Amino acid sequence: MAIQSKEVNLPEVLAELRELYPRYEQALISNDVETLVTMFWASPEVMRFGVTENLYGHEELEAFRKSRPAANLEIVSFGGDFASITLQFERNTPMGLSRGRQSQVWVRMSEGWRIVSAHVSLLPTS
Repeated sequence: MAIQSKEVNLPEVLAELRELYPRYEQALISNDVETLVTMFWASPEVMRFGVTENLYGHEELEAFRKSRPAANLEIVSFGGDFASITLQFERNTPMGLSRGRQSQVWVRMSEGWRIVSAHVSLLPTS
């Protein structure tokens, strides 16, 4: 089934994800492992590529979260059940300012919106 251009960026879908995404960010900042794990698809097919790790499957992702002590957010939806979120971020670290980006693919499942794929990377320092 092809997505028609009138189905890109449906206002109600963008609103849902704009409301949901801050919960994800807050869970990251506060290391709320339960919320982070819940927001990802509970499947062996889920994946997250981080700055220093590649995680495949819900179990690896949950183990990673449990072992761990924005700016410019963009959301694009395709129909009512599929969207991508991209974010550029800056973090103050002991080595100075770090800039990076993250992307997520979100799919509406029977249990609600879930991240099915995520990627985080740092940009070279200038």
